[in-house]
Amino acid sequence: MSQELTRNFTVLKQKADPAPYFLSYEITETESHSLTGTLGTVDVNNGGKNRTLDVSMRVGTPDLDNYHRTGGNAGQFTSGSTMTYEDNVDSIKRRLWLDTDRAYRAAAERLIRIKTNTQVRVAATDASGDFSSDPPSVEVEKLPKLKFDTEGWTERARKLSARFGNYPSVLTSHVSVSAMTDTRYFVNTEGARIAHGRGFARVVISASGKATDGTDVSSYQTFEAVDPDGLPDDKTLIAAIDRVSNDVVALLHAPETEPFVGPAIFSGQAAGVFFHEIFGHRVEGHRQKDESEGQTFTKSVGTKVLPDFLSVVFDPTERKAAGVDLNGWYDYDDEGVKARPVLAVDKGVLKTFLMSRSPIQGFDHSNGHGRRQPGLEVVSRQSNLIVHSSNAVSDARLRQMLIEEAKRQNKPYGLYFRDITGGFTTTARAGLQAFKVIPVIVYRVYTDGRPDELVRGADIVGTPLASFAKILATSDKPEVFNGYCGAESGSVPVSAVSPAILVSEIEIEKKAKSNDRPPLLPQPTDMEPKGVGK
Repeated sequence: MSQELTRNFTVLKQKADPAPYFLSYEITETESHSLTGTLGTVDVNNGGKNRTLDVSMRVGTPDLDNYHRTGGNAGQFTSGSTMTYEDNVDSIKRRLWLDTDRAYRAAAERLIRIKTNTQVRVAATDASGDFSSDPPSVEVEKLPKLKFDTEGWTERARKLSARFGNYPSVLTSHVSVSAMTDTRYFVNTEGARIAHGRGFARVVISASGKATDGTDVSSYQTFEAVDPDGLPDDKTLIAAIDRVSNDVVALLHAPETEPFVGPAIFSGQAAGVFFHEIFGHRVEGHRQKDESEGQTFTKSVGTKVLPDFLSVVFDPTERKAAGVDLNGWYDYDDEGVKARPVLAVDKGVLKTFLMSRSPIQGFDHSNGHGRRQPGLEVVSRQSNLIVHSSNAVSDARLRQMLIEEAKRQNKPYGLYFRDITGGFTTTARAGLQAFKVIPVIVYRVYTDGRPDELVRGADIVGTPLASFAKILATSDKPEVFNGYCGAESGSVPVSAVSPAILVSEIEIEKKAKSNDRPPLLPQPTDMEPKGVGK
């Protein structure tokens, strides 16, 4: 990579017009294996290796280059080409040469269009440049190797998934196991030479059913670790299967919720998704410069954006929290910048944004959050979002505060969101500045002492600025949500660590549902309960 980078850049600097001023190569090497067990059988068992090349070519100057945003678009120059997995020097060099030529042509053409546009468009509000100067790093880490006991996990998946046979109301069920390594090789013309990597393993236990009114219900539980050796034992996984199955059975008979506005508690995992969607995306740096974005917090640095008892840190250097391996860690971002913790909010006051090497007004350097899925261009993205609270109480006290708040509002109940599967938000000016979070397990917590009541069919909706002001207190126990976040630069691994939060007001709406009836035919009569630990 270094040899071809030097050769190609030297020739382009001498002969190309306009000449490039920066070039980088990143090769992402992944190795993975996954399998899925369903009712005592394994119906998915696959794995593979691949390498993907990304080329970043910058033509013009750091003040104005081919990545300059026009109409919200920063251009697409890398193609994410598939490379040989073999260490064949000639094959690798040829791929680098061809993709460099293609990237230069696209970059030069777009720079011409950008320069024309600047003559006919009004000046941008943020006149900062397009690329920052950041010191290069040189490091070759010990690279991860995939460790996956295919035979052992195949047998475990069969036995574990058979456990769902004890629950005839569950229509579909899966025990999925996956493990992967992600190794990245990065070089650029500033002198960066980096090889680093990470491993990740996961078990996903999921089940679904269909109620008599056509509503689809589901529940799931996941376990994550750096490698498969850190995944739970069968006893823990069996307990999770029973929990998920019982959730589905209970949801089939639970009443459908009605639209509601009132107080609620988000469990720590649910609160993590809440902060990721309504806060995290809005402090990604490129959104502050892009005039097609809503720019919720662009002018808010130094002002209060959250209650003063909350602080938020994005820290890709943290690998574990609350005893759980985090998914959002890395040593270097996809621009070769060293990972570091970023204090975004200190005691309610916004301090900074998540930055790639694309400067914005007031912030002219990266803080290690330029990220991408191979094949897409880098933008600023979240890593490990960690919420800290100085107004933390016990779970029991937080529940009592929920009941007191519901009584104060003359509401018959408050809500408790135990599990959330994910969510999404819109940040563009052309759309609504809103979010939706998708709960799985929701309870009504009654003020008159009745037992909590499980309900189904609720989605959380709201607007960010209004929602932040409604946070009253938190629990004293952090929980972890691990997942993948999709945005402009594709899917990247993230985590959110948060205590449970109490909000004075949240709105739920009815979830869309199917009109299909449950299966007309009965289950096969010869199916008998099976499973380990029965």
